[in-house]
Amino acid sequence: MSSNPSSAQRLFLDAPLSAGVDVTLDRNQANYLLNVLRMKAGDALLVFNGRDGEWRARIEAAGKRECVLALAQQTRAQEYGPDLEYLFAPLKHARLDYMVQKAVEMGVRRLRPVLTRRTQVSRVNLERMRANAIEAAEQCGILWIPEILEPEPLESAIAAWEAGRRLIVCDEAASHANPAEALRGITAGRLALLIGPEGGFAPEERELFTRQPFVTVVSLGPRILRADTAAVAALAVVQSCLGDWA
Repeated sequence: MSSNPSSAQRLFLDAPLSAGVDVTLDRNQANYLLNVLRMKAGDALLVFNGRDGEWRARIEAAGKRECVLALAQQTRAQEYGPDLEYLFAPLKHARLDYMVQKAVEMGVRRLRPVLTRRTQVSRVNLERMRANAIEAAEQCGILWIPEILEPEPLESAIAAWEAGRRLIVCDEAASHANPAEALRGITAGRLALLIGPEGGFAPEERELFTRQPFVTVVSLGPRILRADTAAVAALAVVQSCLGDWA
């Protein structure tokens, strides 16, 4: 569900936004508004860029090759969700698309692909990930586009871990069956969540986690979940216990 009560069409613009500014859309966005959505000159919509909040805009000019938006007034000041990173073993295209979209809807600030010992997909299309992130942000009403990092080995990510950020690792082998109970006592702040590959973590990766003081390992219950399902379940638990649902 969107946090924005308006039913107006929303569009991400990679341009500065302020009152009185005119923005000329690129060909793809112009085609989307004019030919896919059948909008026309005089129609209103909401725009955002992840920096300057959300603005009400009007289609000022619409032609075969050009569409110009005129910005009127700001409808919402810029805001961000909790400082939550989401680390995940890459999946195949359709399931990765789904995972990215749902992670954005759940309010993550950063998307970090990590390569584990049992990761089955080593190449990640970052442009496709960004396109899915933008589409999800437009539809669910948030005002930021998550930062998308280059894939890196899990060991490298752990070795260079940011001081003061708690890493919550979801592992079916965890001793705590109830993830909410396992998260009790953790202070909300800078957080990260890690979902492993379909085959689970390797023994040496589990041993690596036990040596890190910043890691909390949790289970997601008695059933084995697919990685894309686990993403939604885990993010819901973290947001309800430590994030902006608490």
